[in-house]
Amino acid sequence: MDYKSIIQNGNDVVVTEVNHFNLAETLDNGQAFRWRVDEEGTFSGIAHGRRLDVELMDGNLTLKNVTLSEFDTIWKDYFDLNRDYSVLRNMFNNCDNMVKALAFSPGLRLMRQDTWEMLISFILSQNSNIPRIKQMIALLCQHFGRPIAGSTTDFAFPTPQALASLCESDLAPIKTGYRAPYIIDAAKRVAGGMLDLNEPSHMPTAEVREALLSVHGVGPKVADCVLLFGFGRLECFPLDVWMKRVMVTLYPSGFPSELSEYAGIAQQFLFHYARVHGL
Repeated sequence: MDYKSIIQNGNDVVVTEVNHFNLAETLDNGQAFRWRVDEEGTFSGIAHGRRLDVELMDGNLTLKNVTLSEFDTIWKDYFDLNRDYSVLRNMFNNCDNMVKALAFSPGLRLMRQDTWEMLISFILSQNSNIPRIKQMIALLCQHFGRPIAGSTTDFAFPTPQALASLCESDLAPIKTGYRAPYIIDAAKRVAGGMLDLNEPSHMPTAEVREALLSVHGVGPKVADCVLLFGFGRLECFPLDVWMKRVMVTLYPSGFPSELSEYAGIAQQFLFHYARVHGL
């Protein structure tokens, strides 16, 4: 376990002596798009229909206005705190070409996020960059998401039903471009029950991928991102432009088979390193 204890401290939950966790490396590396940081290092984000403020200080992670019950049911998995990253890092360090990526991101963790939000977010991610993706998602939520209780500026991610009733012109203020029909098709499929995004734990990854690929505009990269960041299928290995360069440069014969079970987590370290340093 990568922490010593979890305690309720007033209205907050504190995870003490956290190892292998850095908020910036985890929340701002291209796997989540609704987080921002203030000058004091507190990260604020919208997830699972509510605003969450978190800070990491002196090795202790504080989740503000959170109960132990909510932490156990939502945020522990969201931040992947049940996983021992020292074991993973030792495994990855024994493989060629992973050492620099691991050293560059000692606190990166794979997040487990809402599957519907991941589907729309990565549809929007196509042929775009992280600031632009964040902007489109923020506008989508402002226009079609419900206001977060107690806030005039924070909005939940819009439901499938809210987007299914739209036409392409309704999405013009979001500037989604060619992605507009993809968003509406995804929403109609989920709202109409043709695509079930509830955890299909009984389904093989290949079958879940096939269901995702049935959505107009969803290709292998978007499907694998939803599988990895939403469904937690750690064997999935999304290939965007950066990871294609990584594969050509570092793994022309294929990614090491001994890492296949955790390929998606390894991919995050490589992606973050490649995006910052270039390959």
